[in-house]
Amino acid sequence: MTTLENRPKTAVLVIDVQNGVVDGGYQRDQVVANIDVVVGRARDAGVPVVWIQHNDTRDLIAGEEPWKIVPELDPRDEEPNVQKAYPDSFEDTDLEKVLAGLGVGKLVVTGAQTDVCIRSTLHGAVVRGYDALLVSDAHTTEDNSSYGAPTPDLVVAHTNLYWQYHEAPGRTAGTVTTADVAFG
Repeated sequence: MTTLENRPKTAVLVIDVQNGVVDGGYQRDQVVANIDVVVGRARDAGVPVVWIQHNDTRDLIAGEEPWKIVPELDPRDEEPNVQKAYPDSFEDTDLEKVLAGLGVGKLVVTGAQTDVCIRSTLHGAVVRGYDALLVSDAHTTEDNSSYGAPTPDLVVAHTNLYWQYHEAPGRTAGTVTTADVAFG
C-alpha cells in the first residue's frame, strides 16, 4: 500500500533499454522480449508505460544510436519519456511530476542495468513512498566480473532475492515473473 495519498494507479517503468546500455546484457534478447510482453499487457489494461533514458556526455548522447530505445520495443508518442543523468530515475528528473499527474503510487519496474539504475530506482521509489514491484525476468546487466563484480546471472539472482523480501512501513515491494504480471 503506497504512502502517497490519492495515488491508486500503477505504471510500468522501462528503464534504460537503450542500444548502448543493453548491448551485451545478460540474456538480452529474452529480457527485451519479456519487457515487450509486460508493456503489451499494460497497454491492454490501460496502465501507463513510462520510458526512461539515460543521457551522458560520453556514451549516451541524446539522438545518437546508442541512446535510442532498442528497436524491438516501440515507445508511443503519448507515453511519457523521462530523461535522466543519474542512476536513480527520480533524481533531478520530472519522473515524480509525471507519476503524480497520472495518479500513480505503484510501480512495475523493468530494464537495465540491474546493479545500478534498476537497484537505485527501486530504492528511490520506496523511499519516496511508492510500492515497487520488480519483474524478475525483465531486467539485465552487463558482465563486470573482470572488475571483481559477480557474474551477471548472480547479480540478477541476488537482486531478485533481496527485492523479493524488501519491505518498508506502509509500502510493498517484491518480485513477479513476466508470466505472472497482471494488471487490474
